[in-house]
Amino acid sequence: MSVATSRTPAPERRAAWAEGLDDLRAAATTEPGRLRVIGALLALLVLVFGAVSAVQVSDRSDAVRQGVRESQELSENAAEIGRLLAGVDTAAAENFLSDATTRRATRDDYESDLRRLSTLLVGASAKAGPRSAAGERIATISEELPRYATLVERAWANNRQGLPLGGAYLTYANEKMRTKLLPAARGLNDSVTERLAGDYRSANGWPWFAMAAGLLAVGALLWAQQRLYRRTHRFFNPGLLGATAATVVLFLWLAAGCAAARSGLLASRATGVDSLQAINEARIDALQARGAETLRLVARSSVQAERRNTSDEGDFYEATFAAQMKDLYGPAGTGGAAADSKLGKALALADSDGREPVRRAVALVAKWQAEHRADLGRTIGQDATNGTYSATVDKELNAARAGEQHEFDSAVGGGPSGLPWLVGGAVGLALLGAASAVWGIGRRVSEYR
Repeated sequence: MSVATSRTPAPERRAAWAEGLDDLRAAATTEPGRLRVIGALLALLVLVFGAVSAVQVSDRSDAVRQGVRESQELSENAAEIGRLLAGVDTAAAENFLSDATTRRATRDDYESDLRRLSTLLVGASAKAGPRSAAGERIATISEELPRYATLVERAWANNRQGLPLGGAYLTYANEKMRTKLLPAARGLNDSVTERLAGDYRSANGWPWFAMAAGLLAVGALLWAQQRLYRRTHRFFNPGLLGATAATVVLFLWLAAGCAAARSGLLASRATGVDSLQAINEARIDALQARGAETLRLVARSSVQAERRNTSDEGDFYEATFAAQMKDLYGPAGTGGAAADSKLGKALALADSDGREPVRRAVALVAKWQAEHRADLGRTIGQDATNGTYSATVDKELNAARAGEQHEFDSAVGGGPSGLPWLVGGAVGLALLGAASAVWGIGRRVSEYR
């Protein structure tokens, strides 16, 4: 008769991670084990602080380099597009009134501005992106500009043949400039300005997560040293002291570096971006005022050619000139540019390099307005000096723009230029601090052997 035998089932094999967790719990019940856990956590906190610092500082450095700089360059391109459009319109009108000896020069200016516009539009489109608000404005300008140029060529051709229809074509071209091209340029400038403001906000932000991680790491290191002191009555642990020093140095460097970067960016905004925008807007206003002044003469010449008794178009352009001058300078006869005018704002915002050219431009605009009032009763062709005023004002404002651009480059390249060094320093100090923490705890653990 066979006897049945019973077998004891083999114990179920546990996962490696579960066994490791049990070993860790067992080790944590002893002082050496607890010290090892503390050392690992300290090293981890210091490394996290260094990594978060490096990432956040790198993001801000990229925002300065790729955001603020590129957006400011795009903003300058947008302002130059608006200025060139106003310049093209002025040159088209001046060529219409020019004699044979000066017609070639004004046509060269016109064609040069058109070529420059085409180049800027291509470059600005690549920077703005086709689906952005700025890209849509650029597309509008690119579509309307050839149509405008066609109207101008027809105006010139009819004018050379002595046909009064040339004045009508030039009026249509100016209407397209006023209603399509210049509004699109202003929309482009507004879109780019909004983008620039967003890039400044990104670049100016404080690295709050990194700062919080730094405070947590310093607090943990101080707690660990206090714990060791209570158990050993040894005031100093060289390793933990070194880790604390490295972490504190990184924290202070992070705070000082970001503060310097913010200061430089704020200075670049106040002394560069805002003043550049005011100067660029003043240049556009001056060119539009000269264009309106010239088109008033075109309208008068068309009226005389057709022997009409009304001059509504001339009155319209005179009102346009007055409005542009008020925006540029303020009310005439006030003895200086009004504070809320474009020139007044440019003068208030300009620094030493740009202030003196703006002052000269203010004085020139005052003389220009006086000369314009004297010209109102004169015959056609006797206000050539006004074109000289316009060109000189633009030259002075361009000199002011160059000075303010230098101020912007200096400010944005000051404090923010130290951010890339801070990225490398964060990694190096974090590694040093983590290694010091592990070494300091390791020395204490070795005393239990």
